[in-house]
Amino acid sequence: MEFKHKSVLLEETIEGLRVKPDGIYVDGTLGGAGHAREVCARLSAKGRFIGIDQDQDAIIAAGERLAGYGERVTIIRSNYCYMVDELKKLGISQVDGILLDLGVSSYQLDNGERGFSYRTDAPLDMRMDQRQTRTAADIINGYEEKELYRIIRDYGEDKFAKNIAKHIVAARQKAPIRTTGELTEIIRQSIPMKIQAAGGHPAKRTFQAVRIELNRELDVLRDSLDDMIGILGDGGRICVITFHSLEDRIVKTIFRKNENPCTCPPDFPVCVCGKKSRGRVITRKPIIPGGQEQEENPRSKSAKLRIFERRYE
Repeated sequence: MEFKHKSVLLEETIEGLRVKPDGIYVDGTLGGAGHAREVCARLSAKGRFIGIDQDQDAIIAAGERLAGYGERVTIIRSNYCYMVDELKKLGISQVDGILLDLGVSSYQLDNGERGFSYRTDAPLDMRMDQRQTRTAADIINGYEEKELYRIIRDYGEDKFAKNIAKHIVAARQKAPIRTTGELTEIIRQSIPMKIQAAGGHPAKRTFQAVRIELNRELDVLRDSLDDMIGILGDGGRICVITFHSLEDRIVKTIFRKNENPCTCPPDFPVCVCGKKSRGRVITRKPIIPGGQEQEENPRSKSAKLRIFERRYE
């Protein structure tokens, strides 16, 4: 299957990065290289681009699409949480821009064999890095009911989380739940028909929750942003595209803390904690796709772009 993915907020992201021809730029979620190609097209022979992705299919597709840029491009199979270490191996301690396009790619959703989609019956997989041994099936069949409830409630934000968890545990006592189709049917039985008729697909939130848990998506994001801001050069920018409220909240909070890290009580006349600002938030409100993009690419509707600019005193 060809690796297809329509890059969301492409123009807005490239504009936000403010690419310098001789700069060094990192895409921590390389995917099909949609954003990457636009960055590389703006680099001179002295510029440098490093693309990181944990999905082998993405690595292969991006390598083919960026081949024309020669030695300017370095592609690494890794998780972006190891970005700082991977750059050190290349002798790079500071960069001019970083991009993260979070969530699951269109290719991963459309490739039924990967088990990300509730629309195709396939093994319960959902691994973004296929070197990982644990799959979604291990979570569905191995977590206690209270843990399933927690992740569906917190990561899926589904008000029927308790009932879904209860039905999953009851079903797996008869036989292990092995496929996306089996899980989807269990979820359907857990949600009232009138709710299903009024809302979106009943399995959407649970599948999102299991995927986030399996791939540690929120933990990785929360643990990585400060370090990535730390390797930006003066005036360097980090652009992060999120696709649901939990991711967006993390990015918004960390960006704001880097802009104003002071922990002094509000009534203190001067700062005594000594914590210095690392830069400024460029996007007071997130940038969202325009009407035309949302119409052409329905998956872009939930996307939000936030930008932070590093500044040294």
